[in-house]
Amino acid sequence: MSRHDRLDRHPTAGPRNSLWHWPTAKHPLRVVVNYLAVWLIRLSPSLRLKNWLLRRLGATVGPGVAFGLEATPDVFWPEHLTIRADAIVGYDATLLCHEFLTEEYRTGEVIVGERALIGASAVVLPGVEIGADAKVAANSLVTEDVPPGTTVAGVPARPVEGGVGRDE
Repeated sequence: MSRHDRLDRHPTAGPRNSLWHWPTAKHPLRVVVNYLAVWLIRLSPSLRLKNWLLRRLGATVGPGVAFGLEATPDVFWPEHLTIRADAIVGYDATLLCHEFLTEEYRTGEVIVGERALIGASAVVLPGVEIGADAKVAANSLVTEDVPPGTTVAGVPARPVEGGVGRDE
């Protein structure tokens, strides 16, 4: 099943693109609260505080998760985010659980498996599952699921030989 099959589609009516409809998609006060919490998550060096705040926003966060500085969870739908035990989300990585498009917006879960690694400045799109022990190279755009134990890199991210971040 592709990520697109796992997305919930929400058509928007009118002459403007779907981003203009965000106040009807999510209550503005909820977005403000989420944004402030995400701002703290991005800037705090405390992994405990980051994980506590993520859980308060409705994300599922396993033990030992390391959410790097400037890493950004979805501001609109953080409750669609699952980060399993001992996963690492690197510096400035972004986990999106929504996408506003021209005539609709879409939402979907993002699942990061146990001990998975998401490199610096990588972007994960909604509906993507990153398997256990998988690795996403820095600056990659993850548009499809990453099978367990696989290393992906690039835009869009594709499997690579040899992997990244291997212990040698």
